[in-house]
Amino acid sequence: MTRITTSNFQKGIFIEYKNEPHQIVEFQFVNPGKGSAFVRTKLRNVKTGRVYEFTYKSGESVVEVFVNVSEMQYLYNENGKFVFMDQKNYNQISLSEEVTGSFHQYLKEGEIYQIFIQDQEAIGMRYPKKVRLMVSEAEEGVKGNTVTGAKKTVILETGARVTVPLFIKKGDFVSIDAETGEYVERISG
Repeated sequence: MTRITTSNFQKGIFIEYKNEPHQIVEFQFVNPGKGSAFVRTKLRNVKTGRVYEFTYKSGESVVEVFVNVSEMQYLYNENGKFVFMDQKNYNQISLSEEVTGSFHQYLKEGEIYQIFIQDQEAIGMRYPKKVRLMVSEAEEGVKGNTVTGAKKTVILETGARVTVPLFIKKGDFVSIDAETGEYVERISG
């Protein structure tokens, strides 16, 4: 593993923070009028997806972590392990529910996801901001029950339950914010 200084920081590179790989999401060089310069960063934990803010002194060195990003197809869930396949060499890897977090409820078979691999081991995945899924079960909105902002719960094709407006019906495609699990919009199929 190579050591780099804060002058080598770039958005998207991986560094070690608290003994785990983190990706630099944002960084800003700050040179105040008094005192020494520093670099303010936002780091995303590759394994959990959590974002941390941390400030480094200008010129401080950190360990750069080499992480490959592979596009892999989601195949199936086997006893809480989510199996993905590399379409180039057909190697299969599995991620645990701890690594996928709450995003596992939006994994759709056959879809391509970006998986982080370090030393031949899958250590995390890049979560899309939004997911597009079909509504597989939805109750009909009750006539007259159209108070502003009225909602109902539907079941998506992956089995996830989401609260949506009353006009959403079975067969509609909806966009869901993968981070919050909230309905964003209805989209055309």
